[in-house]
Amino acid sequence: MRRISRITVAGAATASLALALSACGGTSTEASSESKGGDKGLAIAYDVGGKGDQSFNDAAYAGLEQAKKEFQYETQDVEPTEGETDADKEQRLVSLAKQGYNPVIGVGYAYAAAVKGAAEKFPDTTFGIVDDSTVEAKNVADLVFSEEQASYLAGVAAAKSTKTNTVGFVGGVDIPLIHKFQAGFEQGVKDTNPKVKVLSQYLTQTAEEGGFSSPDKGKSAAEGQIEKKADVVYAAAGLSGQGVIEAAAANKVWAIGVDSDQYKQEALAKYKDSILTSAMKDVAKAVYNLAKSVEDGKPETGIVRGDLKTGEVSLSNSNPKFADDTELQDALKTAKEKIISGEIKVESS
Repeated sequence: MRRISRITVAGAATASLALALSACGGTSTEASSESKGGDKGLAIAYDVGGKGDQSFNDAAYAGLEQAKKEFQYETQDVEPTEGETDADKEQRLVSLAKQGYNPVIGVGYAYAAAVKGAAEKFPDTTFGIVDDSTVEAKNVADLVFSEEQASYLAGVAAAKSTKTNTVGFVGGVDIPLIHKFQAGFEQGVKDTNPKVKVLSQYLTQTAEEGGFSSPDKGKSAAEGQIEKKADVVYAAAGLSGQGVIEAAAANKVWAIGVDSDQYKQEALAKYKDSILTSAMKDVAKAVYNLAKSVEDGKPETGIVRGDLKTGEVSLSNSNPKFADDTELQDALKTAKEKIISGEIKVESS
């Protein structure tokens, strides 16, 4: 098992210099293809919104913290920068690998090109990417989820909870990944009650426009849907989802959170009574599992999928009003069983 004590003073100094160069935007010398996986532990590089989004990135951080506690090794987590390029992302991952971190995980589909490039330079380091299944390399684990399945259950919950027969979906960025959330949600609503109307809207066409990092955009979109009588609004929009939840609370309607159990998020505590449930994907578990596989000497590679059957996508049950609604819980249980058995096939686009 790796321990910090195995790192020499010289190695630590080199690592500090590499980190300083990375933080200042300096260019790291490319590693040779002979570079070996190091003695340090897990490192993650965040997606748009960074740590503190109360959602996707924070879930990855929770996995890092679990690995750090269990394996008692050094970890690193690095924030994104505004307007960064694929080359900037790759340099960040290369810097972490050069410092000896293993595995190194890019959090979010935007890291696809960067992970591919860094993995080629460090074939003995295990890399991971969350939410992308296009990086095909022997030392890369594609950590993906069946978000449409959890979103289907969110649709069932929305259809059972609406009193106006109108619900809303707010997507952060108009991309295939978020289409999965929308498709599952709409299918769940329609299968439960065909009379319920679903209002769907995307905040931006690209992540660079702030679709995942602008609570004000999320708030405005939700307010527009609420004006059209939506009384349950589901957000798949990262940090922007906080604005959706705020708007729901202000207008006394339901919000459905995403990725993490947002009812339990400290930053959203004053809105929690308006959070019906959250469509969760266990990014923390996926991140931790990859770290453990490396620690055990059997690194995960290829597509590693989490779904309802594995328990890595689900609905949260924290709000007592949600948990104590017997009719709703029975409907969700039936839907979940049918999805797992294959009787219900959830659309992903």
